[in-house]
Amino acid sequence: MRIPILLLSLSLFPLVAQQAPEAPHEHKMPAPKNLKLLTPEELMPAMRSFTVALGVKCDFCHVQGDFASDEKHHKEIARHMIELARDINAKFPDGKRHVTATRAIVARKSLQGAAGCRP
Repeated sequence: MRIPILLLSLSLFPLVAQQAPEAPHEHKMPAPKNLKLLTPEELMPAMRSFTVALGVKCDFCHVQGDFASDEKHHKEIARHMIELARDINAKFPDGKRHVTATRAIVARKSLQGAAGCRP
């Protein structure tokens, strides 16, 4: 009885050995769904600059697992800063970017820190 089981095991071994290993699970960000002010190309550089400038993680402005949600007030504040920077830049006749949203956010954070407020 042991010999047929051994033979069966040995005959199945090449089939098991040939199976491709499972690909590691890649963490892919879902495609942006709710872009109101930024293009897909501008999105990640802007988000990275905000997190660095503020010293926070993504969930400071975003609902964890639902980046499109507008539930958190900080997200609206960030949008306001983007709009503010665009409005300021539009007033310069040379067409250059003199103010970025990140600079506006850092300035707001600095002013709040001086006043003893939290961002």
